[in-house]
This record gives sequence, C-alpha cells and structure tokens, in this order.
Amino acid sequence: MGKPRTFMNKRQVVLESISALLIMLFLYASVSKFLDFDRFIGETNNQPLPNSWTPFIVWTVPSLEIAISIALIFERTRLAGFIASTFLMTLFTIYAAFILLHFFEYVPCSCGGIIRKLTWSQHLVFNIFFTVLSVMGITFQRRSFFKSIFITKNSFV
Repeated sequence: MGKPRTFMNKRQVVLESISALLIMLFLYASVSKFLDFDRFIGETNNQPLPNSWTPFIVWTVPSLEIAISIALIFERTRLAGFIASTFLMTLFTIYAAFILLHFFEYVPCSCGGIIRKLTWSQHLVFNIFFTVLSVMGITFQRRSFFKSIFITKNSFV
C-alpha cells in the first residue's frame, strides 16, 4: 500500500478556477485604483452621483474588492466572498445598464487599469460574465458546504 492519492474533483477545480478569476479581477481593479488614486478621485467626482459620496466611494469600493479577494482565498469564508462578489458585480452591472439606457447625462468611467478602456456595452458584458461566475461560485460552494456537513464516510447517502 502506497500513499493515498489526493486530487480535486471537478467541482473543486471549478470552484478554485472561479475563485482565482474573481481574485485576479478584484485585486487588479483595486490596486489600479490605489496606484492612480488622484485620477480615481477625480473620475469619481465626475460620476452622476453627489460629490459628497466621493470620500466614501473611493475608500469603500477598492477596500471591498480587496476584502472579497481575501474572503475567496479561504475555504471558510469563500461562500461569503462569492455572495459579496455577486452583490458588488450586480451593482456594477446595474450601473452599466443605466448608462446604456441613458439614465445619466454624462458617464465617465472610474474603473482601474485596462478595464477603463472598455466601452459601456463591453462593461455590461464583462460585468454580467463576472456576476454569473459569482453566482456559479455560490451554487458550487453551497453544494460542497452541505455535502461536507451531511455526508460522511460512513453515511449511505
């Protein structure tokens, strides 16, 4: 008898892949905002939102993106990370949809890095893609979570 082989099942591979994509997205976006913070502040001030919200937005959004990334790293907090990711990406998606539906007079993008170069239609597709990934993450993570609670080696299920 040799060492037991360890491997990830398909569900675990999907979960790890979704987590990795979301972590890369959120870390890239947050770091880009912090590295060009003055520009991020200026672009946030140009949003069709009250400028009094700017201090809250410029610190909360990138900090939330980092917190979500950290939550997605650890198995214990991954479900919360997927839920927070779904919430944030849904907000971004709704905002992009409002822009495409001409709800606002002007619409500067305050995204970080290369994401800033996307058109609003591309933003919408991009955001929908990552929202769907987040929802998939919730679905797969819940299944794994409940399996670990209710199915043991000795169960007949």
